[in-house]
Amino acid sequence: MTATERPAAPAAGPILQLDDLGVVFTTQSGEVPAVRGVSLLVEPGETLALVGESGSGKSTVALAAMGLLAGNARATGSAAVAGTEVIGAGESALAGLRGRTVSMVFQEPATALDPLTRVGKQIAEVVRNHRGVSAKEAAAEAVDLLRRVGIPEPEKRASAYPFQLSGGQRQRVVIAMAIANEPALLIADEPTTALDVTVQAEILDLLRRLAAETGTGVLLVTHNMGVVADFADRVAVMYQGTLVETGPVEDVLLRPSHEYTRRLLAAVPRLSVADQSPPQAARPAASAAGAEPVVELDGVSVVFGRGRNAVRALDGVSLAVRQGETLGLVGESGSGKSTAARVALGLVTPTEGTVSLFGTDLARTRSRGRRALRAGIGVVLQDPVASLDARMTVGECVAEPLRVHRRGLNARERQDRVATVLDRVRLPREVARRAPRELSGGQRQRVSLARALVLEPRLLVADEPTSALDVSVQEAVLEVVSELQAELGFACLFVSHDLAVVQHFAQCVVVMRAGRVEEQGDTGSTLLRPETDYTRRLLAAVPVPDPVVQRGRRAERLATLAAGRTEARA
Repeated sequence: MTATERPAAPAAGPILQLDDLGVVFTTQSGEVPAVRGVSLLVEPGETLALVGESGSGKSTVALAAMGLLAGNARATGSAAVAGTEVIGAGESALAGLRGRTVSMVFQEPATALDPLTRVGKQIAEVVRNHRGVSAKEAAAEAVDLLRRVGIPEPEKRASAYPFQLSGGQRQRVVIAMAIANEPALLIADEPTTALDVTVQAEILDLLRRLAAETGTGVLLVTHNMGVVADFADRVAVMYQGTLVETGPVEDVLLRPSHEYTRRLLAAVPRLSVADQSPPQAARPAASAAGAEPVVELDGVSVVFGRGRNAVRALDGVSLAVRQGETLGLVGESGSGKSTAARVALGLVTPTEGTVSLFGTDLARTRSRGRRALRAGIGVVLQDPVASLDARMTVGECVAEPLRVHRRGLNARERQDRVATVLDRVRLPREVARRAPRELSGGQRQRVSLARALVLEPRLLVADEPTSALDVSVQEAVLEVVSELQAELGFACLFVSHDLAVVQHFAQCVVVMRAGRVEEQGDTGSTLLRPETDYTRRLLAAVPVPDPVVQRGRRAERLATLAAGRTEARA
């Protein structure tokens, strides 16, 4: 962007100023207050992190600042962006602000991207909507933005549709769209939820540079306390729609004054490394030793496409998960983790190698036999919005596996099963009558988990099951999974980019890179004493929820990267 094309500098003062902001939603059961009396400031070049549990009102505050509240919402008080009042503003005034003065990175990229439009064109449209550049110039800038946010082969990826990208890559596209016009205020609602730790670190570095170079203020909505420690200058803690604590990041994270903040921080899983005390060990897999694998991949390769367009997603992958055992599958976005999980489910047919499920070779199983096998599998997908039918109630979504696989149950028995499993994932039973769209991101993810557990499966395949959960709910859900695993003895294939969660939850870990197994073994040995440089780089990129320690880790990581680039040039 040239100097003449940059947005005009905002008036002196806060980029974002909220004064006594209140938001009330009108529902069939009456008015529901979501935000009460919130006042906060974001200064130019400053990052304010807004944290709290799912449903605390964080995202509602962010949407109010953008003027994007739902039609049944009523906002009171004031929300000013670069001196312009948003509450009560007309759509034309808001359209002039959005995308140029203020941009937003939404929590779920699947809902922010047009599935029928190539990603390069979507980014170019954002550029052309606010700047007088040609289509050719906008297309070139779209490619450059993809490069800046770490998309490999950006020229090629610009021609891709969203469904052809991994979850992490789609999130990077959304971030590229948000920073395209170097806005004065960037509102980031869980901007790194779908990103692996190395790309997360790169994105935070990028946003940090943007704030430093352009004076962009950032309102960061997140439940990741490591990201808060790494990126934020100040922290505001929300609980049940109100602010309970605000202050500099070191004060809030290291010396919290409110009891709720202390509880929130106590629930954060903390990554242990070789020079620290060992982590609390994951629960031993009582029935795993000597047991036959529940699912096993042996020399599995998967190639998508043909000829020059062929992509080798998996290359000779071998792994096994036994009864009562949790295997953590980790690696960067695009490393093949989710493809390996889909192979285990029988949703992707290997190009080479064999897959055994419950002792049965899937390649030799006909469709009716595969259906019987799948009745023993529970699945939690990465994106709860895409996996829950918006036309169904929550109760109907959870009961669907019972209707498909347990035809002997009557409606009352299905309803009782649904109520029981909602209790298990810490959701109130009345949620069964609501639509998925009425729930927060974390609540929707718990509904997905409830649906996966309703059949009491022999195998649970969980693809980023805690990515949308705040730390306290994450802790509760993983505790539920552990309790049910101890009770039912199911195996769990746990796909995640959160190495701290894997370290505390899984007994074994497989580290994947570019479709291959880079390293595998028991979790304690592999993550405390990694054998490969790649695993060590993954661990170095994990942010820890201590801003003082994290500054040192970030400096060390950047120095290592700089040394690597110098070596490569030499």
